[in-house]
Amino acid sequence: MILNSCSMSPQPLSPHNFRDLFDSVEAFLFDCDGVIWKGDELIDGVPQTLDMLRAKGKKLVFVTNNSWKSRSQYADKFRSLGISVSQDEIFSSSFAAAMYLKVNNFPSQNKVYVIGGEGILEELQLAGITAFGGPDDANKTIDLKQNCFVEHDKSVGAVVVGIDPNINYYKLQYGTLCIRENPGCLFIATNRDAVGHMTALQEWPGAGCMVAAICGSTQKEPVVVGKPSTFMMEFLLKK
Repeated sequence: MILNSCSMSPQPLSPHNFRDLFDSVEAFLFDCDGVIWKGDELIDGVPQTLDMLRAKGKKLVFVTNNSWKSRSQYADKFRSLGISVSQDEIFSSSFAAAMYLKVNNFPSQNKVYVIGGEGILEELQLAGITAFGGPDDANKTIDLKQNCFVEHDKSVGAVVVGIDPNINYYKLQYGTLCIRENPGCLFIATNRDAVGHMTALQEWPGAGCMVAAICGSTQKEPVVVGKPSTFMMEFLLKK
C-alpha cells in the first residue's frame, strides 16, 4: 500500500507514469505475513526492496494483523531475519487494540480479558491497562457436569479477541460471560482474517475463526481495530 500527500484519481500503472507516482509517494505500508515473510522465512527480494526505498528517503511502515506478538517482539523478528526495523515503524493489531481503548478513555478501574497471545497483553500493559487471560488460560478446562458454573470478573470492561493457537472452551465461555453479563463490556477483534500465513508451508485458521465463535455465543458484532478498519487507517494517517 502507498500513501501520498495529495489526492490522486486511480490510473493504470505504466513505465511512463511510474516515476511520477513513485516520487509523489511519501510512505509505503507493508503487510508482514505473506509479504515480508512466510512463517520464519524471509521472502526473496525483500531486503533489497526495503534498502532501495530507504535510500530514496521513503518512510516505511509495517502493518500486521497478526496480534500474537507485540511491536517489540516483531522488531526482534525483523532483526533475526537480518532487517533493521524500529519499533516505531511497526503497527500491529495488538497495538491497535491497546490504542483503541486508550484513545476512547477506557476506565482505569476496568480490566480487559484477552483471548489471544502475549503480544496483546504486552501492548495493553504498555498502555497502562490491566489485562489477563491469554496464554495463562491455555491449559484451563471445563468439566461439563450438571453443577458446572464459571465465575467471571465483573470488572472486565472489554474482551479483546485475536489469533489464539491455544483457544479452548474455557476461554470461549469466560469471554462470552464478560460480554453478555458485564454492562457495557466492549467486544474488540484485532481482525477478522479467516486464514493466515503462520508457517511457510500452509495457511492456518486466522483470528477471524476465534472472533466468529464469540460472535455466535454472544450474538454481538465486534469493534474491529486491525486492517481494513477505519480506526487503523485513521491512526496511521495521524502518525
